[in-house]
Amino acid sequence: MSRFWNKLVSTLDPYVPGEQPRIQNLVKLNTNEHPYGPSPKVLAAIAAHTNDSLRLYPDPTALVLRQAIAKRFDLTPEHVFVGNGSDEVLGHAFHALLKQDAPVWFPDITYSFYPVYCGLYQIDFRAIALDDQFKICVNDYLPALGAEAVLGSANRALGAGASSSVVARAGGIIFPNPNAPTGCASPLADVERIIAANPNIVVVVDEAYVDFGAQTAATLIEKYPNLLVVRTLSKSHSLAGLRVGYALGQPELIQGLDRVKNSFNSYPLDNLALAGATAAIEDEEYFETTRNAVLHSRDALTVGLQSLGFEVLPSAANFVFARHPDYKGADLAAGLRAKNIIVRHFNKPRIADFLRITVGTDAQCAQLLTACREVLTAIK
Repeated sequence: MSRFWNKLVSTLDPYVPGEQPRIQNLVKLNTNEHPYGPSPKVLAAIAAHTNDSLRLYPDPTALVLRQAIAKRFDLTPEHVFVGNGSDEVLGHAFHALLKQDAPVWFPDITYSFYPVYCGLYQIDFRAIALDDQFKICVNDYLPALGAEAVLGSANRALGAGASSSVVARAGGIIFPNPNAPTGCASPLADVERIIAANPNIVVVVDEAYVDFGAQTAATLIEKYPNLLVVRTLSKSHSLAGLRVGYALGQPELIQGLDRVKNSFNSYPLDNLALAGATAAIEDEEYFETTRNAVLHSRDALTVGLQSLGFEVLPSAANFVFARHPDYKGADLAAGLRAKNIIVRHFNKPRIADFLRITVGTDAQCAQLLTACREVLTAIK
């Protein structure tokens, strides 16, 4: 702790991103990057820029990119907000929309940045436990059921929540669909039940992985003024290194995000990112081809892991969440690392024996399965 820090900084528990090692011949399956590169049209759009692309400021409204996104979802640019990765978009959503008098609700096993935002912006929260199949319990997010459902969920959770007290009213709700790190998806009908039951608070649906098997809630935006959908180009469009995310919602919500953005950084996306992201959105054929390749590899990886005795949760994402009944997750992760394969291990209650494994190329998945077989034999 530094004597120059303010009181808030000393209390923060920052997010720890997935490891990005620079190791030769590494099979990197820990941060859910797309195994295939971006569309050639993305590279061409970036390469076509002139010296002015670096000399001049980018468009602070990102109008061309917002128009491309709006067209894809049959919305208007006024329904679209863009930012420096979906993490920044989510951060602005917590600051502008979810910081209310009542706590924000989200699952106990979910994207671990959510409680970090709560700490940064001093937002109280309640972590609502997933069920025994690691799925969201829709009824726990319906205020009509009162405190009993929330209390029951809190009792299921292990160490979840920012406070021991439980309240029956939320100041906002956020959850990923599909969820992370589990990969489990909620049907759109269940998502709509949560949105419809909470008309006076914002419901944020984090769709970082939606393109790999879940139904988008973007189709509900015109119907529900309290819905914000957050998405990213990092996963399904192979642009994790470009850092582009966006939100979809009715203009009232988008204006709130803009007010926070323009009080923080008016230029979150540079000219190269704007050009590359626009090209990626517009090249739907390449998106479909590479997305389908990942889905095929995911199915094969799931079958391969199951043949080795792993339990694999049903995944609608570009990763699988798996555990072996006879081995500790930390031991398996360490064994794979010794073979130059890294996966993500979360040393947290309820999921400490799971590994989150990014779907790589077919060759990478085959190498992983071979290594898993060898590790299982070695530590038996």
